[in-house]
Amino acid sequence: MIARIFALARAEMLILRRNWWLMMATGIMMLFALALTFAGSAPTGTLGVDMLTISVSSMTTLAVYLAPLLALMMSFDAIAGERDRGTLSLLLTYPAGRGEILMGKFLAQVTALGIATALGLGSAGIVAALYGGASPESLIALSRLIATATLLGAVFVALGYGLSALAKSPAAAAGLAAGLWLVFVVLFDLGLLGAVVMDGGGIFTQKIFPWVMVANPADAFRVWNIAASEGVALASGMGGAAKTLPNWAAPVSLLLWPLLAFVSARAVFRRVEP
Repeated sequence: MIARIFALARAEMLILRRNWWLMMATGIMMLFALALTFAGSAPTGTLGVDMLTISVSSMTTLAVYLAPLLALMMSFDAIAGERDRGTLSLLLTYPAGRGEILMGKFLAQVTALGIATALGLGSAGIVAALYGGASPESLIALSRLIATATLLGAVFVALGYGLSALAKSPAAAAGLAAGLWLVFVVLFDLGLLGAVVMDGGGIFTQKIFPWVMVANPADAFRVWNIAASEGVALASGMGGAAKTLPNWAAPVSLLLWPLLAFVSARAVFRRVEP
């Protein structure tokens, strides 16, 4: 089984490389990360932290938006595209189960996203360290950011498979993926903000809001990176919100999401007819 999964993952990785996905994702991540690093370097003296800490804080916000978007762009046509091109029937004749096929695609696309994230965010972090200094804490924060951004991307790769299996065409899958990104990354936080304003500092704001927030993988990613580093919390201005939750809440949420999303995608894929 493992040999079949790795063979499928290797084939998928070759497709990604041939389609320039890996280079494009790396270039996009690197471009935005470098821009944020230099644009956000001004507060270093005011806050009393090194440039890498400020850079990690800025890149945390960037990764919340960019990692899910790139993940969905990679995965939205993983099943719908195969069916539209007429290759799904051929794929299902391979001596591999549907779960193995999905896992092979998942490993390849998460690996590609991880490489793009490491090269993109890592290069910006190196530039920030060379120009503005770095502390051991900020280097750890950068490593954590790269790992958790890849994990966040894995969540949306798996969610993209579920949407791709549900959609009747690649165009419909792309529309569903765009809607999913908007809900998780933009509208969810706007809804919570509106609820907090209406609550006026009541029970929802004090007791329920932090747990609802961390139930979203994008917010769990942000809280994990902020709560784990005092310097990043200071630079981001969200230290208070992060400290209202136990230290385990955000990591558990972000670690569970890829598993739940993949299991759901596999269940939907099992009912897809070629």
